[in-house]
Amino acid sequence: MENVNLVVDEIVRWLQEKVQEAKAEGLVFGLSGGIDSAVMAGLAKKAFPNNSLGVIMPCHSDPIDEEHGILVAEKLNLHTEKVDLSNSFDVLTDSIKVENKNKMAISNLKPRLRMTTLYYFAQNNNYLVIGSSNKSEYTVGYFTKHGDSGVDLLPLASFVKSEIRELARSLDIPDIIIEKPPTAGLWEDQTDEKEMGFSYDVLDNYIKTGEGPKEIVEKIERMNAISEHKRIYPPIFKFKQM
Repeated sequence: MENVNLVVDEIVRWLQEKVQEAKAEGLVFGLSGGIDSAVMAGLAKKAFPNNSLGVIMPCHSDPIDEEHGILVAEKLNLHTEKVDLSNSFDVLTDSIKVENKNKMAISNLKPRLRMTTLYYFAQNNNYLVIGSSNKSEYTVGYFTKHGDSGVDLLPLASFVKSEIRELARSLDIPDIIIEKPPTAGLWEDQTDEKEMGFSYDVLDNYIKTGEGPKEIVEKIERMNAISEHKRIYPPIFKFKQM
């Protein structure tokens, strides 16, 4: 990416403009300890030094996620709140008296609980919610509908994963955050690349060039097609008076 510092400045101005347009006062976001949320935190802090809130929301999570979230917050001098959603998740799953036939149906409750929590803080403070989905994830639908995509602004959705790393270095995000394997933290030992079935490097190259191993390209295009409903507003039935 050419002149990454200029790109950072442009994103910061965009965030400030969008918040002003909404007559809001700042930004709130989930702080997961991953690189995408760390970059988002760095940008938010630059845009609104005194009105940026990172919410740490463990939900039967690996403790290292919280540790890394705190590490990012300390590095950025960022205000945080912690809401442990583990009990809420347990109560909800215990209340659903239906046999679980799909692992993701349960796992996706976690990002949807986080979305609900973020909107509480947003409305309570007159903030906008920003999300950390990057272009690589967005292209293949690697996000939870009405979960981590349930946001007001997506400042990173034009940048592939390799570019997110460049932004992270420009924002002085700790190396341990930049270098660790990306994970959505949905279950133990889960990583993005294992779940998708290909690496971010291969995905990023396809997005930029349209090229890659035939089987993987076919899989990426199939994932893009079946996840289209996640990237558009729900269709509205057009009623015509008889």
